[in-house]
Amino acid sequence: MPKNKKPTEFSTIGKQNALASLFEGCGSKNETVINVEKGEAVVSHKVMLEGVNFDLTYTPLKHLGYKAALFVIGEIYTSFRNPSSLQIIIGISNRFSFEDIRDLWEGMTAAAKEHSIKHLGLDLIPSSTGLVISLTATGTQKKAVIAKTEAPKNMDLIVVSGNLGAAYMGYHVLEREKVAFNGSGKQPDLTKYKYVVGQYLSPEIKTGLIERFIETGIYPGQGYLVTNGLAAAVKTLTANCGLGAKIYISKLPISSKTFEMAEELSIDAITAAMNGGDDFRLMFTIPIACHDVFRREFQEFDVIGHLARPEAGALLVTPDGAELEIKAPGF
Repeated sequence: MPKNKKPTEFSTIGKQNALASLFEGCGSKNETVINVEKGEAVVSHKVMLEGVNFDLTYTPLKHLGYKAALFVIGEIYTSFRNPSSLQIIIGISNRFSFEDIRDLWEGMTAAAKEHSIKHLGLDLIPSSTGLVISLTATGTQKKAVIAKTEAPKNMDLIVVSGNLGAAYMGYHVLEREKVAFNGSGKQPDLTKYKYVVGQYLSPEIKTGLIERFIETGIYPGQGYLVTNGLAAAVKTLTANCGLGAKIYISKLPISSKTFEMAEELSIDAITAAMNGGDDFRLMFTIPIACHDVFRREFQEFDVIGHLARPEAGALLVTPDGAELEIKAPGF
């Protein structure tokens, strides 16, 4: 927004005019009731709270909108479906202008377009506790495709779609610089930390993954979106499938930038990978029989371990073979 232009207060524009303006030119109409298409449908719902899930001191609203949309879109992909609708409710306090919400909405619609979401719905409500974002995504898949998926079995592979722990490091950099800024008022130079900060503020989920799985004849048994640490995802996996799991430290994908930041911040990189948040990685179990095809066709994924017998529990295996219980603090 131009520096000399005064922000538009919602009291002067009204809710219906605001909604109409937000949808103008975005390529979708505001659909608050969605008829789910034929097929096997799933729903993902999340609520994000200012001061808990995000800090607007260092989070641009467009980035936040995009990231918030991925929060539910990613979970649709892990259910082996393609997202088809996105319903959003935004709770707004009087601190926010219409232009602020337009920036937030532009990030959300960018994610929706990128992931070919056909139906969008938006409502705006007042909030006395800052910005609140409620999101619900729906995804569908042909019944014949879902029928080909099999329950996870002992020795099936556990794979993840990219390096871990960088977002957690980016979060700590931003928190550290926030404290420094509040003390000095000097704008921080984050050039050195571009990669880890970008992983926190601007996660990405590639499109077309489900179609690639189907084309290669690979049908994952279970899928999870890693946003609350790999340990939490693995613990959830073992609880849901009734099997154990072994994750190998030597196989964890960790960027060199993450190791550099770990040393600077005196944080263990393995701990960041296992218990850090906001990675937005996809984790799947893959039938062991598909190992060769998977390694050839999905090189952006890393095989980090495998399922095990139930009595094994969830284990982290060190390079020297020691097996440590995986614990997931969650937050």
